[in-house]
Amino acid sequence: MRDSNFWYYTIMILVIGHILVGFVYLMIKLSPKKKDKQKEDEQK
Repeated sequence: MRDSNFWYYTIMILVIGHILVGFVYLMIKLSPKKKDKQKEDEQK
């Protein structure tokens, strides 16, 4: 019964890693792209 901590930590690492990967993915998707900035500058 000593390996219960192993599974607890393994699952927690997977959950935290999943949240971090999702956050980074959203930041990349929501950040303005360089091409968008160039188009905005040309319109001004």
